[in-house]
Amino acid sequence: MLPTAVRQLRDLVNTYLEPEQVARVLRAYEVGAEAHSGQKRRSGEDYIFHPIAVAQILAGMRMDQQTIVAAILHDTVEDTDLGSDDLEAEFGSDVARLVDGVTKLDKMKFRTRREADAESFRKLLLAMSRDLRVIFIKLADRLHNMRTIGHMSPDSRRRISSETLEIYSPIAERLGMNALKEELEELGFANRYPRRHQVISQRIARVAGNRQDVIDKITAELKKRLSEAGIPCRVEGRTKTAYSVYSKMRDKSLSYEEVSDLFAFRIITHSEPHCYQALGVAHSLYRPKHGAFKDYIALPKPNGYQSLHTVLTSPFDVPIEIQIRTEEMDLVAEKGAAAHWLYKATPDRATATRAREWLLKLVDSQYRATDSNEFLDAAKSELFPDEIFVFTPRGKIIDLKGEATALDFAYAIHTDVGNQAVAARIDRQRSPLSTRLENGQTVEIMTEKGSAPQPEWLEFVVTSKARTAIRSHLKNLEQADSVAIGDRLLDQALARRGTSLEQIGQRRLDRYLAKRGLERMEDLLIRIARGDMLAGVVAHKLLPLTQRRRATADTVTSLTIGGTEGSAITYASCCHPIPGDPIMGYLSAGKGIVIHRQRCPNVPGLQKNQPDRCIDVTWEPMTRGHFSVLLRLVTINGPGVLASISSTLGQIGANIERVEQKDSTRETASLSFVLSVTGRIQLARVMRRLKRNPHVLKISREMA
Repeated sequence: MLPTAVRQLRDLVNTYLEPEQVARVLRAYEVGAEAHSGQKRRSGEDYIFHPIAVAQILAGMRMDQQTIVAAILHDTVEDTDLGSDDLEAEFGSDVARLVDGVTKLDKMKFRTRREADAESFRKLLLAMSRDLRVIFIKLADRLHNMRTIGHMSPDSRRRISSETLEIYSPIAERLGMNALKEELEELGFANRYPRRHQVISQRIARVAGNRQDVIDKITAELKKRLSEAGIPCRVEGRTKTAYSVYSKMRDKSLSYEEVSDLFAFRIITHSEPHCYQALGVAHSLYRPKHGAFKDYIALPKPNGYQSLHTVLTSPFDVPIEIQIRTEEMDLVAEKGAAAHWLYKATPDRATATRAREWLLKLVDSQYRATDSNEFLDAAKSELFPDEIFVFTPRGKIIDLKGEATALDFAYAIHTDVGNQAVAARIDRQRSPLSTRLENGQTVEIMTEKGSAPQPEWLEFVVTSKARTAIRSHLKNLEQADSVAIGDRLLDQALARRGTSLEQIGQRRLDRYLAKRGLERMEDLLIRIARGDMLAGVVAHKLLPLTQRRRATADTVTSLTIGGTEGSAITYASCCHPIPGDPIMGYLSAGKGIVIHRQRCPNVPGLQKNQPDRCIDVTWEPMTRGHFSVLLRLVTINGPGVLASISSTLGQIGANIERVEQKDSTRETASLSFVLSVTGRIQLARVMRRLKRNPHVLKISREMA
């Protein structure tokens, strides 16, 4: 006779699976029971009842036969003598792959438990990206483990609960499986912070009677008004969970008394138009809270969740949250990506596709990480990022990652808009592109033709689309600058030999490129600009033997730079050259042209030992960008001096990159400042302003 748990599983799957599929489920039980024979859980019960319980959870979600079978067998490869080949031979390759995806990496050797967890999670993500059913099994497995966690040691309960709250609950939320997510959160909260859970739960229970009375009255009033309006629906009311109350207290730094919206109601209608009609009825019944309305129907969440959210002020002097959606939206909201398997006829079949696309992006961006801990932290941050919703001037809703800036918004509109952005109007107020956006704002981007992304933009954008676009543009720009610099260097080298690039035959150029293993002329010019090849040597080799002669000094011209050349030009940290300084260039292999001040103590050695790599360089009349400069200050030694100097520098617009205290006496202190300035003119203003500071005794520009 079958055990009770197995009979319950059989009865569940009988309601939606074909008889031959039910038979395969029972056969999986026989194989699993034999494999786990003699194994016990910490509770003392036979181990097989754990995978049966996992299968029951999935059967309650109406998952397919392969998923149920894999759930029953999910620990066999890890904990028994059965192998993947055995499972594939009897149950097919799909079941074997599902079991392998869930299997941990405990048999491998890792330096730390955290590293093992990270590698297991890495494998899980990759398996999830191939077949979402893997994570459904893993989530059900984690849910049953959390339901029976009381038999674990306190340390194990805390560790497993932390992992549940940090990884598995956010995955369930990201997949839209809210019912499972809420139970994981409650169990994780109760076992990770038992005292906090107890206190909040007791306070909720203390006034449960009063709350139920409020819920019943508001539910009845909503039903009455909606019925009068002819809107078919059902209304559900509940108090929020202890974990949701705790999360709001933690995230918004509120006391328990300040968490007033403890009541949540759900209106479930027949169609999308009915949702908006029900919203109108609710707003006519109770006054809506300003700025608290969210339309996730017009703009679904990335996990496919759709609903109207609003917060109303009830007659009981407490805010109430109302969610309005259709039956299909409610199915997706509760079951998320699993809804694709539950009811094949559900209209929102794109939910599973969206979930898989998210997983593929996560795997693509993080799976190549070499450090397991770094990967795990990065993956956690991507599981369920905060979202904000802002509007274009025409009223279109744009959803962005939390902490997104106006520049992220610009790139969300179009890459060209982001590339040419110069400023933003946020709620009609002009604002810099770095301004962080908030929910509900209306944003307009101002652009200028000819404007281009700046390297410093990477410091404040947060969306991957913006980062990718900026990096791509800067990379292309740097390559174009390198080609231009290489072309000028080669042209000068040829001019010193009485010829030019145009006079070199194409066949001769092609033969030289082929000999050097280069595909294009641009590749040669980039290597010259980066110092991997010397322009003089290249020019010499390009000429026929009969035309090769020594370069003449009277044809030498200077290379001009403007500060926008990117990585093709670097500025020596030993002397910190800035526009206006007499300078020279040194072709450093792999680094490109390194700019030195002519007064730099390293220049004589470079000119003596490697004259072929030294080139004449001058500044363009108009330079752009910011340049580092080193100042040495002798100041009075006393409190408030550094703050006073920082204030002076801020007033003149000079950014402090680094500050160090070199030495000091009881009366004086020696400070080194590395400042970011636009050139010698701004530097002169900075030094004049600092000299007027009563704390500054002496100031001088220094070499490093």
